[in-house]
Amino acid sequence: MPAFDMPLTDLERYSPDPQEPADFDEFWHDTLKEAAQPEVLVSAHPAKTGLRLTDTWDVTFRGYGGDPVRAWFSRPAGVRAPLPAVVEYAGYGRGRGLPHERLTWVNAGYAHLLMDNRGQGDQYGNGGATPDPHATAPGGPGPAVRGLLSPRDHHYRRLITDAVRAVAALRSLPGVDASRIAAVGNSQGGGLALAVAGLVPDLAAAVVTAPFLCGIRRALDLTDAGPYGEIAAYLSVHRGAERAAYDTLGYLEGIAFARRAHAPAHFGVGLRDTVCPPSGAYGAFNRYAELSGSAPRKEIHAYPFNGHEGGDAVQVRRQLDWLREVLGF
Repeated sequence: MPAFDMPLTDLERYSPDPQEPADFDEFWHDTLKEAAQPEVLVSAHPAKTGLRLTDTWDVTFRGYGGDPVRAWFSRPAGVRAPLPAVVEYAGYGRGRGLPHERLTWVNAGYAHLLMDNRGQGDQYGNGGATPDPHATAPGGPGPAVRGLLSPRDHHYRRLITDAVRAVAALRSLPGVDASRIAAVGNSQGGGLALAVAGLVPDLAAAVVTAPFLCGIRRALDLTDAGPYGEIAAYLSVHRGAERAAYDTLGYLEGIAFARRAHAPAHFGVGLRDTVCPPSGAYGAFNRYAELSGSAPRKEIHAYPFNGHEGGDAVQVRRQLDWLREVLGF
């Protein structure tokens, strides 16, 4: 697929008007207040992985509605000192899988928490272990359209809340430097990391690649690829539901979260990405932290001939170097 969004010179200047509801902040304040629990951590049990250089625990923490959310917590074996930590969010349709699948961050010396995606895990990878007991509102089968007609019912209200609670869970685990927590993710995971950056004011860094849920309205006009294609398919059947759907999606808009962020941020984007069009990532990057009263360090790397995979391992190496410098690690 050739480049189909704006030219790079236009993307670098792209600063879309916010498409967010007037009560965006109140909505998320109330949502997170409802989810607050005195004890976020439920359990942490050592996991057998066959790995000698990594210690891993099977973690359960309280997410949205107090629901149990699973995660893998890993540390370099034999290290006792508190470590800076990464909370990583998985892509659309993927669960936490198996603990030996995601070793980059722990091999770089960080403590690492990989959050499971509630109600996902069946599309690719090696599954998940967190059900979504609240997925009962009208909507399609995919996570992007579950509860699409009401912001209080939408799947991502719950998943974003889980993502914020995962930061609190990570800070409560032993051997973690609670002042140096980075949120990391690609695609859906990138959208979740960006939401966390906007909702957790003392986050130390955000590492975002090809973020989903950024520039949602424009993405629906540009692509039929999933997950945006799932929303379009739903609206093609439920004619006249656009207004309710757009109202709901406004509360999930990644550019709105980006505007409220404080932490240093590292972005990556493929300019031929038809899954998460690059204008969404650039819109979030260009408006990043504009409401926070700060000017954190931020940078973005574009890959003109790549799609949703972006810079792949090249981008990961850039992330490793950047995060080590930002966290002083």
